[in-house]
Amino acid sequence: MLAMLRERNFTLLWFAGLISIAGDWMLLIALPLHVYQQTGSTLATGGMFMAAILPSVLLGSVAGVFVDRWDRKRVLVWANLSRAVILLPLLLVNVGDWLWIMYVVAAVESTIGLFFGPAENALLPTLVGEERLVTANSLNALNNNLARLIGPPIGGALMAFAGIGAVAIADAATYIVGGLLIALITVPSRPEQAAEEAEIASAWLRVWGEWREGLRIVGRERMITVLFAMSAAFALGEGILGALYVPFVTEVLQGSELYLGWLMSAQAVGGLLGAVLMARIGSKLTPRNLLGVSAVIFGLTDLAIWNARTLEAVGLPPLTLALVLMLLVGIPATGLGAGFSTLMQSSTRDEYRGRVFGTLATTQSLLLIVGIVLAGVLGDVVGIVPMLSLDSGLYVLAGIIGLLFLPRLVGQHTDAVQEQPALAVTLE
Repeated sequence: MLAMLRERNFTLLWFAGLISIAGDWMLLIALPLHVYQQTGSTLATGGMFMAAILPSVLLGSVAGVFVDRWDRKRVLVWANLSRAVILLPLLLVNVGDWLWIMYVVAAVESTIGLFFGPAENALLPTLVGEERLVTANSLNALNNNLARLIGPPIGGALMAFAGIGAVAIADAATYIVGGLLIALITVPSRPEQAAEEAEIASAWLRVWGEWREGLRIVGRERMITVLFAMSAAFALGEGILGALYVPFVTEVLQGSELYLGWLMSAQAVGGLLGAVLMARIGSKLTPRNLLGVSAVIFGLTDLAIWNARTLEAVGLPPLTLALVLMLLVGIPATGLGAGFSTLMQSSTRDEYRGRVFGTLATTQSLLLIVGIVLAGVLGDVVGIVPMLSLDSGLYVLAGIIGLLFLPRLVGQHTDAVQEQPALAVTLE
């Protein structure tokens, strides 16, 4: 674990992520809070989340095409620095008449982020090698959970004492620092195929063909197809959770706003523990087993959380039991994330990674919206706990699917993908 952090290029990317993700959490707390304070409308607040999600549904897979054509390090630097600039209009929204700017900023920032995620996932195997991807992804999970602990308190404090403008400036600063750190990375980061473009057809025709080819790979490569099916189940469950999490805490557990914050922090602490554990033992496990077993354990632990009031007979008050279980669930959550990312990265050839991860973002966002709508329609009819139990069941089902259907060999691509002709020729 420590040896990985001594590698200059990975460490630069890791610290850039830590800083900028902490800034993301600041803004994630501040934007909906400011909208709700100004409007008192849950619909207006929900619109903020939709503004951030819709670009991924519409453009996620297309963004991946360009990631596979451009230098990935430059994409990461450009995405960070441009998002820093995009945040500046938030300095104008201290009056209600300018709230529309927040929706525009959220949508544009999310659109730029569509290039960042696939580029980062595509670059990571180049930095560390496929044999150390589990450790690298585990350290990235540690990074994400540290940012989750750091960002929200800072964002909340800045909102309380200085307003949304201060949060925007702080987040912009994190993007600038992150971009400068990534600029210092010194490895070839241009996709293998990008340097071999044939001078055939127009540029936009080639983009269209590459986008279609990325979609074909998802259905043609067994490993990727199963991972997409698992991801669909995860995203659908997360949509249900996102819509019902606050009602569960306040209505079912009878917890306060402060307790809601404790639960978020508890899972982040569990994630830190899980990241350290996975970085130490993750390389001894196959990513397939790590993903499948972690998903099953995650789902069962979640099921216990949602039914904490029913499980009160174990001797702990429901609030305490849910808090303890929320800490524990952070451990398999890390294993799930590390196993999934490793399998996706190692099962996709470098020249296709941007498109595959872009399509994954689109799929996840679409199913996230479906889950939110499903929970909104059925939450009052079926009940909060049964719907959240469905969320848990989706994770267990996905884990079982992974253990049954994911190929045992990782990092080997099917002949159908390996023997593809150049994309420009395919378009002819």
